Amino acid sequence: MQLTGKRVCGSLTAIFLAGALLWAGQRTECAEGLPESAPMVAATEGERDMLQQKFTVASRVQDVINDTAFHGFGRLIFPVDRRIDGALPLAKAGEAYIWYSHINPHRTVEIVNYLKGEALVGKQVFYPIYSEAEMEAEPWKRDTGIFFFRGKPGAKFAICNAGGGFSYVGAMHDSFPHALELSKRGYNAFALVYRPDAQKACEDLARAIAFVHEHSEELMVDTKDYSLWGGSAGARMAAWLGSFGTGRFGEKAYPPPAAVIMQYTGLSEVYGNEPPTYNCVGTADGIASYRTMKRRIERIRANGTDAEIEVFKGLPHGFGLGEGTVAEGWMNRAVRFWERQMTK
Repeated sequence: MQLTGKRVCGSLTAIFLAGALLWAGQRTECAEGLPESAPMVAATEGERDMLQQKFTVASRVQDVINDTAFHGFGRLIFPVDRRIDGALPLAKAGEAYIWYSHINPHRTVEIVNYLKGEALVGKQVFYPIYSEAEMEAEPWKRDTGIFFFRGKPGAKFAICNAGGGFSYVGAMHDSFPHALELSKRGYNAFALVYRPDAQKACEDLARAIAFVHEHSEELMVDTKDYSLWGGSAGARMAAWLGSFGTGRFGEKAYPPPAAVIMQYTGLSEVYGNEPPTYNCVGTADGIASYRTMKRRIERIRANGTDAEIEVFKGLPHGFGLGEGTVAEGWMNRAVRFWERQMTK
């Protein structure tokens, strides 16, 4: 399919499938020039007790959303474009994430406790990517932003993009875990919550890339040799931004990523300007054909660009980190692929 103009992704939607608060009267310190996630207020004694409590698999979705530590952005931790019962315990929250398998509730608990812990020590964990004026003019932009999983100060960064068929954003399974794992390896990782429309999602990713570049000193990240990660619909976004760049989606032109890391998406187009690309997929994926993905990687290689694919026997769509499956460890190899693309 030939894609032209600024509506690079608009026609593909149907084809695809369809902060921080300190307690005890302290104030969150926000890097100068960066938007705060929400106004800061002092916590009451009861709120302090709640803030100190850790989430468990028995905690409810609404307990997380309404936790004072996440004031102003808690609703974005779970999908806002797909109804999720707030009374669901975290042990069963994965039931709301269609098209996904192998959702690990203990990972969910780890992630929300990580975010809460960061917020409680005064670190901003969520950043709006649009100005108040832009969100006022286009309210849907309020449903966007980046969650920051910090690595080492001054380390390189990655942006992770969840799937959801461009009908919702499955960040809890398809980008938060990846971002957290990257941060454990010392890299600075951002998980994007975007508007689930192919074109607008790409615009949001372009804005997120621009935001990190523009605020790199305050965020303490190295913008050289960054990477874009994505699963399913999020993988398409990463590939499109990698090939077409931020300039095609309404932002200033920033350097392309050093690597694109993609999971389970049946994108077939190759334009000849793809960044180095790593793919992984399962043979039992009824949504993204592993054969299509293999052919695309072969074509990228034929153009002289480094590219790899791992195909895992018997795995269905949406295996995420692949913990407890034949795909376990794929992320280590993907990180090494990214590191191989880094300039000396």
